[in-house]
Amino acid sequence: MKRVIVHIDSLVLRGFEHGDRHAIAAGLQQELTRLFADPRAARQLTTKGDVSRLRVGSININPALKPQGVGVAAARGIGRELKK
Repeated sequence: MKRVIVHIDSLVLRGFEHGDRHAIAAGLQQELTRLFADPRAARQLTTKGDVSRLRVGSININPALKPQGVGVAAARGIGRELKK
């Protein structure tokens, strides 16, 4: 079994309430865990090797999303970038 370790040094969230940061982080963690549990994602990560920096860029977020949903959307943006 492969093990994936993700370290996020910084996550820039502009335009969000400071108090929402924990819910956003929880959504991010939950969705990354789900995405990386997929065997196809593990194979893709294995072929990439060690990725020291991943710049995802802007992610369009639906303004109606709750904070946890923002984290989920951010994680999906990370997942899309890793597939490139």
